[in-house]
Amino acid sequence: MKGNTTVDLSSADLPQAGSTAVYPAKVFLNGSIVDAEDAKVSVFDRGFIFGDGIYEVMARINGVFFYGDAHWERLDTCLQKIGLDYDISILKDAIPGLLKASGIGQEDCMIYIQVTRGTAPRQHGYPPSPRPTAMMYAWKKTLPAIETTHSRVVTMEDFRWSRCDIKMTSLLGNVMANEWAMENDAYETVLIRNGVATEASHCNVFFVKDGTVWTHPADHHILDGITRQVVLEICEALGIPVRLEGVPAEKLKKMDEAFLTGTGSQVRAIQELNDHRYFETEPGPVTLRIQEVFLEWKEKPAAN
Repeated sequence: MKGNTTVDLSSADLPQAGSTAVYPAKVFLNGSIVDAEDAKVSVFDRGFIFGDGIYEVMARINGVFFYGDAHWERLDTCLQKIGLDYDISILKDAIPGLLKASGIGQEDCMIYIQVTRGTAPRQHGYPPSPRPTAMMYAWKKTLPAIETTHSRVVTMEDFRWSRCDIKMTSLLGNVMANEWAMENDAYETVLIRNGVATEASHCNVFFVKDGTVWTHPADHHILDGITRQVVLEICEALGIPVRLEGVPAEKLKKMDEAFLTGTGSQVRAIQELNDHRYFETEPGPVTLRIQEVFLEWKEKPAAN
């Protein structure tokens, strides 16, 4: 097998426009903007073989990437955590051209960014002089002003590794946890580690008791989500007390309110956890107030 063997995204493999998921028309790949069917990487790319890479997702709202600086900082920090030297300004500078090529003007959109350690013969140790593989794509997406979906979640033991603070591309544990939710007609799976709730498969999770907001501290067991950070800032601005502490599993049903946060999920109320319902028709007052202020902050460019 030759070293230039590639993974080919041929047009025959791309979902059609009427399907539930559609590949983007254009992809930024290693400095060039190409058609999706021409975006190819070596099968020896360490991202393909080991999941050895970092990713980021941002939402552009009203022409501005919401908390964009925080997303870029997290991307850079995670690259440093895995010892991967890459100049993220290359990606920043390429975004206007990518959006134009993708037919995205001033519309709201999402952008996916990924940097791997690049192509090298398969061995676990880092290659001495890696040439990173950098990829981005964007798609039109308008997030709801306020996320009014009331979600059902389930729980399971958090069996993942202990560096969940790294936004890595190797997401099999999260994928398996999310599949558990899908199999149980739920939106998310809340993970339990050492007897307390940590986070969910692709969201952070918050609980409310007697007006105090609870969420797991930003240690190695969770990803410190940007929306999570925004919600904590909102709580501080509103004078809502916060406890950075994981809620014990046996007390989850005794909490008054619960909600999820994420770039795409925004602030999303949890109506039901396993067989327990937190509310029937409308989320609790703390969740509603945070959702209202989150909307206000999205609409203010200075907050981005």
